[in-house]
Amino acid sequence: MDNHPVSAQLVGLFFQMDGKQLQDQYKNHLSDFHDWNQKAHAESWTLFAENISEQLSIDETSFSNGELYTIISSKSAKGRKGTILATIKGTKAEDIITVLEWIPLRSRNKVKEVTMDMAPNMAKAIRRCFRNARRVVDRFHVQKLAYDAVQELRIKYRWEVLDAESKKIMELRKRGIPYEPELLPNGDTLKQLLARSRYLLFQHSSRWSESQKRRAELLFIRFPKLKQAYDLGIALGDIFNKCSDKKVAFTKLGLWHNQV
Repeated sequence: MDNHPVSAQLVGLFFQMDGKQLQDQYKNHLSDFHDWNQKAHAESWTLFAENISEQLSIDETSFSNGELYTIISSKSAKGRKGTILATIKGTKAEDIITVLEWIPLRSRNKVKEVTMDMAPNMAKAIRRCFRNARRVVDRFHVQKLAYDAVQELRIKYRWEVLDAESKKIMELRKRGIPYEPELLPNGDTLKQLLARSRYLLFQHSSRWSESQKRRAELLFIRFPKLKQAYDLGIALGDIFNKCSDKKVAFTKLGLWHNQV
């Protein structure tokens, strides 16, 4: 870097700025934000029609303030510049359709595939705006359904344990006997075992730590149906992760479905 005194002074000033001040300086003076042609409606929606491609993704996301936005992105950009096609506040199909219909019909008809979750509002928007596109359900949303089912079973068992514990406490209290919960070999009570197993049930067993392996062993001995549900969820993920041939994958999915 040039050792000129002015350059050194500028560098020093830069490092003295706090993050908010630097952000304001960039937004108000260095960038062209105030001349942006979408500034007036950017909080509600933005559209970059030039980023449309044959393969798109549509999904919802929650920003830091909790507001839900629908994001439509181009797969061909691979996350780089030109990825975002549109952002729309909310998830209503009508709002999504209104924004996407600003894209010329000729361009929209070139879209061949749109990856989505299983929400009916997303399917409606795709049908209306991209008539020639095939709708593909994102594998991660399919896997999430399986993992959610495992967690629902874990929560069900935890409520049963809590109810049984409450009844036991009331029964012993009437007899003047203090309640002492059973301690498992790893130091957990039964309700703690179920509460602390949440994260390990999201992970493949190959990624468990030693304490998680021990906790899982104790959990599955007490709740064998939970192990069965966990194994099914992991098996579904393995099909997506390991099968590169579509025919083989469909065969394995059929066998998996029979087990369910």
